[in-house]
Amino acid sequence: MNPKDNNVIDLAKRRRAKGSTQKQAKKVVKEEQQQAPIVDMTERRNEQIRQERRQVKRTILTEFIGAYAVVPQKGLMRVALYDISENGLAFDIETDTGKFEKGEELAMRVYLNQITYFPFLVKVRNVRAVPEESCFRHGADFVKGSLNNDALSHFVKFIETVSASLERDTGDVMVSNLKD
Repeated sequence: MNPKDNNVIDLAKRRRAKGSTQKQAKKVVKEEQQQAPIVDMTERRNEQIRQERRQVKRTILTEFIGAYAVVPQKGLMRVALYDISENGLAFDIETDTGKFEKGEELAMRVYLNQITYFPFLVKVRNVRAVPEESCFRHGADFVKGSLNNDALSHFVKFIETVSASLERDTGDVMVSNLKD
């Protein structure tokens, strides 16, 4: 076989030909230090997935679940759930309705239909105005060791699990007049 026809590069010969000196090694290290940082794509992908999951959670919460704050001597005030996690939730109240104060504890209810709900307690952690949505956004922590901790924990896990595979119904599959 003719050596010119061989496509294999002999790295051992190339290494010996170049030689490996300390000066060259320092130059390589210096060049590596000047290069841009290495980005872990797995970490970036996971962050993107977390962001997408977060948006899906918001969609299901604003359209699927009825939530109310219990206001003493007044009754139930409808709130729009914005986000939920194992530690707490965020909810919106229309600007003209008012707002709760930071540090205030609230009894809340999540309705699964018109008459069935489960109650729980939250403590308001922060409140901020969202002018473009004409509301006050409240961030609240679940009060641990209080009413329905287990149900709340399972409910949050249910929402997180279901939200990963949600699809939006566009009304494209409708059936009418089923006859033999």
